[in-house]
Amino acid sequence: MKKDFTRGMRHGIPIMLGYLSVSFGFGILAIQKNLSILAAVGISVTNLTSAGQAAGVGVIAAGGSLMEMVLCQIVINLRYSLMSLSLSQKLDKSFTMPHRLIAAYGITDEIFALAVSQPEPLRPAYMYGLILTPFIGWSAGTLLGATAGNLLPASVTTAMSLMLYGMFIAIIIPPAKKRRSILFVVLLSACFSVLLKFLLPMIGDGFAVIIAAVPASVIAALLFPIQQKEEGT
Repeated sequence: MKKDFTRGMRHGIPIMLGYLSVSFGFGILAIQKNLSILAAVGISVTNLTSAGQAAGVGVIAAGGSLMEMVLCQIVINLRYSLMSLSLSQKLDKSFTMPHRLIAAYGITDEIFALAVSQPEPLRPAYMYGLILTPFIGWSAGTLLGATAGNLLPASVTTAMSLMLYGMFIAIIIPPAKKRRSILFVVLLSACFSVLLKFLLPMIGDGFAVIIAAVPASVIAALLFPIQQKEEGT
C-alpha cells in the first residue's frame, strides 16, 4: 500500500508543478473579484476544476443566483462524470464504494489521463497519492496568487491574471487544430458570447456561458456527428 501511494505521488509531481502556476493565476483573479484570501483558498481546496472555478468566481462577482451557479458548474464539469465512468473500468477490486467516492473528488483532465494510461488495475492507495500532489500544488498556488494579489501593484496583478486565460487558450488550440468540429464549436461559442454581451447585457455571466456553449455544442453535434464503427470492423 505504501509503495502504491508513493508511486502515485511521484507520478503526480509534474501535474502538481503545472497546477502551481495555473492556480497562481486563479488566486489573483479571485482577489481581483473582491474575494478574500480565505475564500479563494477555500474554493480551490473544495474544487479541483480550473474552468469551473474561474466561471464560478465570475458568477459570484456578478451577484448571480444559486441556480446560475449550479447550471454553470453542471455544463462546465459534466465531462468529469464521463471520465469517472471510463476510469471505473480500470479500478481494482479493492476499490469499494467509499474509496470510489473519495477518489471521484480528484478526477481532473490531467489526473484522468495519467491514471487511465496505467497498465495495471488502479488501487486506492495509488489514486490517493496521484491526487494528493496535484491537490497540494493547486491549493498552494492559489494561496500564493491570492497573497500576491493583495501585495503586488494592480498593474502587475492584472498582467499576471492573464495566465489563467492563457491556459484556456492552450487547452483549446491543439484539439481545434486537429478537428474541424472542435474549431467550429470554439468559434461559434465565441460569436454567441459576443452577441450576448452586446445584445443582452442584462444576462449574468453564468447564464451567458450556458447560453453560448450549449447551442454551439448541439449545432456541432448535428453538423459533425461521430461516426460509429460498423460491427466487425
